Amino acid sequence: MKPNEFWKNFRLGEELAISGNFIYDGLRRFHEMQRLDYDDELFDFLYHVSVGLERLTKIAIVLCEHTDATDQDALEKSLITHNLNGLISRLKKSSAINLGTSHNELISILTIFYNSLRYDRFTLASSFSGGKERKAIVGWLEKYLKITLDHGDKMFGIDNPERCREFVRKTILKISQQIYEVIQRKARRLNLYTYELRNASKAQSVFLREVDIADEDVLWKELLIFFMNTRSTSGYLRYLRGIEPLDFDPALADEYLACFASDSAKARVMDELEHLYSEIEGGHALVWKLWQSSTRRMSPLTTGMRARSAMKIMINQK
Repeated sequence: MKPNEFWKNFRLGEELAISGNFIYDGLRRFHEMQRLDYDDELFDFLYHVSVGLERLTKIAIVLCEHTDATDQDALEKSLITHNLNGLISRLKKSSAINLGTSHNELISILTIFYNSLRYDRFTLASSFSGGKERKAIVGWLEKYLKITLDHGDKMFGIDNPERCREFVRKTILKISQQIYEVIQRKARRLNLYTYELRNASKAQSVFLREVDIADEDVLWKELLIFFMNTRSTSGYLRYLRGIEPLDFDPALADEYLACFASDSAKARVMDELEHLYSEIEGGHALVWKLWQSSTRRMSPLTTGMRARSAMKIMINQK
């Protein structure tokens, strides 16, 4: 295999997985958002999706444009850009990509975000003109879904209904899969395997499985119901059943369950978890001993769980 074939087969194959990871994480971030008011959360979503699509498009461009006669330096320099709009327009010159106006407008929003809004808050001019990410995304959603999200109510803010989540998911997947199909077709013509994806990877979920985070939420709910109700047993199940549960508040069950689906929900419950660990009777000395003797610096919560396991073993030995 020649160096340029190795490059396109393996290194760009690694890039394909990386781009899929970024796109998946962006989709998950938007799915987890309960509100569209928080620019930090919208930034996270826009950043991951824009980086993922940019890298994905560059893979397709290399496969479509590079030959043995290509000026390698010129090609590589031409890829040093964050203009997603320009990259996709460039790809369209050699490949059939069928995108609608809503897809193209989102691509424009991502391009503006990455080239200017990404660092806009570091400029003095941004002092009295915040919320640009929010205005762009909310305006786009309202335009193509023909709904009103921003009612001007600062107290209750802007909800992120399921309809918006589904529209964002379908739009981003359509763009991603159109570009992936170009990669797949061109790689096969070149007798390369750049398009291959690791089984059960984030990239496979994006490019082949049409990932739906809502379906993944169903999975953890079904698993939770299984663990609560199964009468089957195993060594691990007996171990879990033997650990005394912490004294969480049953009235807050909905908040606790949200931790399975959202990082922000976990953050809201972490203080309570730390407090409950600190209240374990007789656990303080053991937690501290495990913390001190640890060969690696474990977090207090990891140490707390190990202390609970150790206390269970000591009780069983009595």
